[in-house]
Amino acid sequence: MKLKSFFTFSALTMSAATYAQETTTSTPLQISGSVDTYYKYDFSKKANIGTSFAEDQNSVSLGMIDLALKKTTGKASFVGELSFGPRGQYGSLPNGNGEGANADNSFHIQNLYTSYAFTDKFSMTAGYMGTFIGYEVIAPTGNFNYSTSYLFTNGPFQNAGIKANYVFSPKVALMVGLFDDWNVYKDVNGVSHFGAQLTVSPVEGWTAYLNMLTGRGAGAPGTGSIYDLTTAYQVTEKVKIGLNAADYSVSNDNGGYSGAALYLQNAFTPGFSLGLRGEYFKSKDIPDFDGSSVTSVTVSGNFKAGGLTFIPEVRFDNGNTARFVKNNLDPTKSASQFSLAAVYAF
Repeated sequence: MKLKSFFTFSALTMSAATYAQETTTSTPLQISGSVDTYYKYDFSKKANIGTSFAEDQNSVSLGMIDLALKKTTGKASFVGELSFGPRGQYGSLPNGNGEGANADNSFHIQNLYTSYAFTDKFSMTAGYMGTFIGYEVIAPTGNFNYSTSYLFTNGPFQNAGIKANYVFSPKVALMVGLFDDWNVYKDVNGVSHFGAQLTVSPVEGWTAYLNMLTGRGAGAPGTGSIYDLTTAYQVTEKVKIGLNAADYSVSNDNGGYSGAALYLQNAFTPGFSLGLRGEYFKSKDIPDFDGSSVTSVTVSGNFKAGGLTFIPEVRFDNGNTARFVKNNLDPTKSASQFSLAAVYAF
């Protein structure tokens, strides 16, 4: 299952990894991460499709190097994850806004939190965490496709806060928490959001996450509330189906979005898989302005050799309005692109 971070999922299961440990038991420091680079070509010769990452046109460009540390001592654990490069920097507001003292930084904190398992069922986590909302993640190793969905781009990337997780059974768990604004290291208007996640695993191979996050950010015109379903089913050893559906609304008719993305993947051999992502995304109407919609189809291959994955990908987007441009800058409703990415996980 792909959440906003592998480490977000590890927080849900942290207590399971520490149940049998004595308070004096310490695991070795775990180091993991990834590096990635890509080439992308838009067939209109313009940078058209405005989702996250892989935006450079006709260029061999950098993704990022991602370094993650994790350690458990008794019932206490910590996770620290830092990335260097454009994919991390511009994937988050703290360092990607191009303003002030952070304008020239190339680093980005993805995760920085501690956890404690009070019992074999109850644990708490506090810090800066990859969001629990959505299907896709910032680190390329957590996604099948290299380009990202509109749902990913428009949703939260990180949530700083404190959360509690209770495991009712191997099939049901609940998380509730208090959080800052989206994608900020600190909240200038105080802890402002409430979030929850219900995890259900009804049968082997199928897990569903029902998520919600609501609150009013600093300077926002109203309270924003997002409701999100993220689920995946491993049908066979080779076939996997995933779904992400979300609805985000800002109170007092101040906009938002809704959409759904379907993921279909098949592993033809241990070294080659093929996947399709189909997505529909719609921005909501606001006074004096009608929202627009876009449909996107992405086909990606995964060729694996050890820790290295090559991802050739073609993507076709079509909107109900002329949201893209042609080579001569005339507006058009459609855009298409090809990309080739190399991702190494360690």
